[in-house]
Amino acid sequence: QVQLVESGGGLVQPGGSLRLSCNASGMVFSIYAMAWYRQAPGEQREWVATIDTSGRRANYADSVSGRFTISRDGAKNTVYLQMNSLKPEDTAVYFCNAKSPWNRNIWGQGTQVTVSS
Repeated sequence: QVQLVESGGGLVQPGGSLRLSCNASGMVFSIYAMAWYRQAPGEQREWVATIDTSGRRANYADSVSGRFTISRDGAKNTVYLQMNSLKPEDTAVYFCNAKSPWNRNIWGQGTQVTVSS
């Protein structure tokens, strides 16, 4: 069964940090580009960051560049999103995405991140 399971969300104060994890199972993790998306209440889902299959190339949305870092660990079939200097506008449900070379998309169930004092 192909599955992505996110964890690490929660409530954090502005300026704080969180690290999200996404564990993949039932798939050949190494061939999938991995990404994080987020969706705030009443908003469309938006792309946050992507990392390629090698783990050496990453891209970020302008809104998170310099604050967020995406990484992957092939031995653990896991992708991470380190989020620093969090702002209230980062509040959203964060989703993990896996995209195969033939454009198959797999989504996780999401994890809530709330930035509030």
